[in-house]
Amino acid sequence: GPLPHPEVPLQGAAMLRIHADTLDRLINEAGEVGIARSRIEGELRNIKQSLQELDESMSRLKSQLREIEVQADSQMQSRQSVIAADRPEFDPLEFDRYTRLQELTRLMSESLHDVSTVQQTLLRNVGEVEAAVLQQARGSRDLQQDLMRTRTVPFSNLDERLYRIARQTARQLDKKINLEINDSHIELDRSVLERIGAPLEHLLRNAIAHGIEPPAQRRAAGKPETGEISISLRQESNEIAIIIRDDGAGLDLSRLRAKGIEKGLLEAGQAVSDDELMALIYAPGFSTAETVTELSGRGVGMDVVRNEVMAIGGHIETASVAGKGMTFSVFLPLTLAVTQAVLVRTGTDTFAVSSAMVEQVLSLEPAQWSAARERGSITDRGISYPLHTLHQLLGYPAPDVVAEGYRSVLLLRSGLQRIALYVDGLTRNQEIVVKNINPQLSRVAGVTGATVLADGRVVLIINPVHLTHRMPPAISEAPPAPVVEAPPLAPTVMVVDDSLTVRKITGRLLEREGYRVVTAKDGLDALEQLDSVLPDVMLVDIEMPRMDGFDLSARIRQDARTAAIPIIIISSRTADKHRSRAQQIGVNAFLGKPYQESELLAHVAQYLKQGS
Repeated sequence: GPLPHPEVPLQGAAMLRIHADTLDRLINEAGEVGIARSRIEGELRNIKQSLQELDESMSRLKSQLREIEVQADSQMQSRQSVIAADRPEFDPLEFDRYTRLQELTRLMSESLHDVSTVQQTLLRNVGEVEAAVLQQARGSRDLQQDLMRTRTVPFSNLDERLYRIARQTARQLDKKINLEINDSHIELDRSVLERIGAPLEHLLRNAIAHGIEPPAQRRAAGKPETGEISISLRQESNEIAIIIRDDGAGLDLSRLRAKGIEKGLLEAGQAVSDDELMALIYAPGFSTAETVTELSGRGVGMDVVRNEVMAIGGHIETASVAGKGMTFSVFLPLTLAVTQAVLVRTGTDTFAVSSAMVEQVLSLEPAQWSAARERGSITDRGISYPLHTLHQLLGYPAPDVVAEGYRSVLLLRSGLQRIALYVDGLTRNQEIVVKNINPQLSRVAGVTGATVLADGRVVLIINPVHLTHRMPPAISEAPPAPVVEAPPLAPTVMVVDDSLTVRKITGRLLEREGYRVVTAKDGLDALEQLDSVLPDVMLVDIEMPRMDGFDLSARIRQDARTAAIPIIIISSRTADKHRSRAQQIGVNAFLGKPYQESELLAHVAQYLKQGS
């Protein structure tokens, strides 16, 4: 018979059943591709940096070669008169000794030009590779999202079940209700939808049993007999919000207080806020029902709902207006395999925070920081953000070393909550691959996953807003210790030299000895870095472009903040005039190039000992 039209699927070929584990494995493998790509991107960045340094070295080499040519010419000029008198028939250029020097400078100039050509080719190649990696990034992201999409199902799959439960419960309790489900076309991960079904049923039964009043009571309160319950969904950046709202009686806070005291959760006469009273409904075995029925007061309460939501990596928030109704907002993660994140640092540890939570990044001057610190909050565009510090949220000890300069503060929002978070440092926005963590860790509040960075480090993805549930804001108790930058574990040495080779060799030597090394390619670069880093010792070269070692040392000695940093000059210029100039400026030691490793290390150790 005739072949079927290509657009008409063959009977039975339209659907393909695939095991969920296989799909998970494919998503995981696509994630591994992403991690491998981020490693390639990291290496590419290093190559580009090396090419830039090669460019700087070559421009230095060109200027030195020009100087040699000028010297050769001037030498020839000075000898010309002597030769002209002695052998007038010869042009000075015809003498071998001059010709060879000229020839060498010309050959060097040609070789330099060749190296320059190779470098340009390399730069072009790196550009091509970058474009290809970018294209591959787009391809692998599309692949990953398509795979994720095959795992998602619309929320409307639960609609029928929820309508049925609402009808049954209302009939049993002799109440009139109208349930409305909005935006149920929004898709969720299949496994999330399966696990959220039971908690949603419980919240719906609760709304009918506890929230909506009997018809007579509603009439007396001037409300329509039929209670309104709505379940609406909305997608917020990296979360799905499911909002269950009823127009019932709301929470009776005085009843909650009485039950809390009865259960021993509150002291009689203890001052508690409305939010803290509302949080009591999540206490295990807590119920305000007078009688135990099939629907309420069975002790299987909101704690089970909250634990189930948290096990999926979500969280639940409550709002109530007495007599007007109650709102439960359930926030669930969109289990995206790839997401944008900001890497934040406290002390020497790095964590990832989803970019979707970040409303703004602030850089506060010391005066602004002190004011925010005293208030315990930061106000931005009329919204107040309670101030927390990352090391406190994670339970780290307060660091001992006070940081100078600007402070980095992130303004975060998750669900309905907002906080301001102080961090010791942060990096630019970058794409990360989310790896699921095992069940033990998934129950830890505030940990939403993990990622592998380009250099192979495993970093936890955290939700700092959830971490605040475990403790009050950093400022609410007695005046806290000043928030300060965590001390680096090892002393910091800054190496300032225009030669890449010297920076690398000296840096490696010091790192082997356990020091933290910061490098700068000239005096200006070093001064810029001194704004954010205060080294314990500085190793400085004399001859450098833009700003030489003497100028840099003088500037360091003039600034009160840096005046006490020990400076060791390492230079091939070891004449007495250089030494005496260094001494006048206040340099601590002067070593010649090439230096003895043991001598350099002894000097560094000596100045560190004096400083501590």
